[in-house]
Amino acid sequence: MSENFISNNSEKDQFNLNTEENDYKNLIIRLKQIKTTIALLEKKLFK
Repeated sequence: MSENFISNNSEKDQFNLNTEENDYKNLIIRLKQIKTTIALLEKKLFK
């Protein structure tokens, strides 16, 4: 029974790491999109 508990915790921990990693990747993608948008707005403002 203890082995099942440890196994379930490991799977849950791995899922949490994957979720956090995906959240981080999504954040980086979004920040790059925001950076691009700001650059385009600056070009329009300073023409």
